[in-house]
Amino acid sequence: MLRLLTLPAAVQDFPAAFQRANPRQRLILSLIAIAAAAGLIWYLVQLLSPAPVHKRPAPPVIVAIAQQKDVTVAERTIGTVVANATVQVTSRVDGQLLSAAFKEGQIVHRGDVLFQLDPRTYQAALDGAVATLTSTRAKAQRYARLLAEKAVAPQDADDAKAAYLQAAAAVDTARLNLNYTRIYSPVDGKTGPVLIQPGNLVKANDSNALVVITQVQPVKVSFFLPQSDLPRVQDRMSAHALVATVDVHDAAQSHISAPVDFVGNAVDAKTGTIELRATFPNADLRLVPGQVVDVSASIEKLSRVIVVPREAVNIGPDGRYVFTVDAKGDAQMRAVNVLYDDGKSDAVAGDIHRGDEVITQGQLRVVPGKPVAIMKPGKASR
Repeated sequence: MLRLLTLPAAVQDFPAAFQRANPRQRLILSLIAIAAAAGLIWYLVQLLSPAPVHKRPAPPVIVAIAQQKDVTVAERTIGTVVANATVQVTSRVDGQLLSAAFKEGQIVHRGDVLFQLDPRTYQAALDGAVATLTSTRAKAQRYARLLAEKAVAPQDADDAKAAYLQAAAAVDTARLNLNYTRIYSPVDGKTGPVLIQPGNLVKANDSNALVVITQVQPVKVSFFLPQSDLPRVQDRMSAHALVATVDVHDAAQSHISAPVDFVGNAVDAKTGTIELRATFPNADLRLVPGQVVDVSASIEKLSRVIVVPREAVNIGPDGRYVFTVDAKGDAQMRAVNVLYDDGKSDAVAGDIHRGDEVITQGQLRVVPGKPVAIMKPGKASR
């Protein structure tokens, strides 16, 4: 009775009101009470039940297959194309330059005529020397006969012979000077601009060259490597396996290679580097002396190492690692050590084997030990 007094008056009067109501009203009141009780029970169940756990979908990833192969370690640096020979062509005699027998920039060969000087002065000198030689020869022969007959003093015969020999030397000099009026190429190479035009007077051995010829087939590429690479460089040179590769930077992204045939005899104390050179045939004239080129030198070979795409290697607080996908489709973190990075792929050592699937895209949402969804390239984001 006391408990009923604590309830609201409408609730306390409900049983009596229910008794006084007619059957239709009783039915309606019963339905209302049942609905209220059901609502209260649902509310209490929802209130006491734990919140539902939504399962997180597996993150999409893209994978690649780890491969095992031999890898050549290359040291990349900047090189300079160097001509085998650069010759400044000058005249060996004085005279007027009459003509040039080549076009500027033309490839010439050793022995080709380059310039013609006015030969008339030297032709006249040769003619005079030949005439003198003829006269002195006759005199020397006559004195030799007279000396045999003891008709002249020995000294006179010796003087005649000396004059003859001197005249013969003068002929050789005059003939040589005449030959110098025609200037030949001393090397195979490419001509530069004509520095002294025909019509000008030139002097013998002048400091001003007539033209500069640069040998462009073959050419050398000079580059420098750190002295720390010297032991591996020496080993590769001993095995005749040290090769330099030049990136031509053409549309086809082609490269040309040649063996290194020169290693410097001293380390530069200022830079701590040593010079190397490789000779290239340069048949297509792609390399131009003085040109700066990208060079890579193969200084070591790694045998049967695991190679993965560079994108698969991540850096964490404990070092580098890759994610692999196991047979159950779960991601596993594997610590690795990068042996060599060529810009596209990495040679690695660690708990990774040939044929493993390594994740190359989508790593940011990967949880070690949790499943991943392997997608086709272009479907996942890093």
